[in-house]
Amino acid sequence: MKERIKKIMDSENMTPARFADSLQIGRAVISHILNGRNNPSLDVITRILTQMPDIDSQWLLTGTGTMYKSEISNHSTDTKNQSSFPDLFSQLSQENDNPIYSTKETEDNKYRKENIVDLHQSEAQETIKERVIYKEAPSKKVKQIIIYYTDNTFEAFTPGQ
Repeated sequence: MKERIKKIMDSENMTPARFADSLQIGRAVISHILNGRNNPSLDVITRILTQMPDIDSQWLLTGTGTMYKSEISNHSTDTKNQSSFPDLFSQLSQENDNPIYSTKETEDNKYRKENIVDLHQSEAQETIKERVIYKEAPSKKVKQIIIYYTDNTFEAFTPGQ
């Protein structure tokens, strides 16, 4: 996995620090991965795939296939044309072109947000009054005092002796 991450950095002409900054992760994380101290976590892998959508996830995880999706896109478009059934992902992209929901905020949502804010404000205004009753503990008396010395000796003092 670390070799594939190095290949990504080399092909993108990035230093480890710049690569870590682009993924918004700590520079030490990339350093530890490249030095073999740690394996990449799921968070690192998902950040690579989300920040660099042209990287093929199958190649990154297993090393099979090509590094970039665009290298196999010509092959995949040929197979799409040959298939008579629609592709699931093409259906999703077509659905996203015709959004069902509007991005405008409805009146109900405005009121709902205000109600949530009002609820938090009313909770903050309520004060809980508790009665604290102090009970006196029974009086304590010293039973024995022991002093330990550095030469592994001790003295015990008891009151009244």
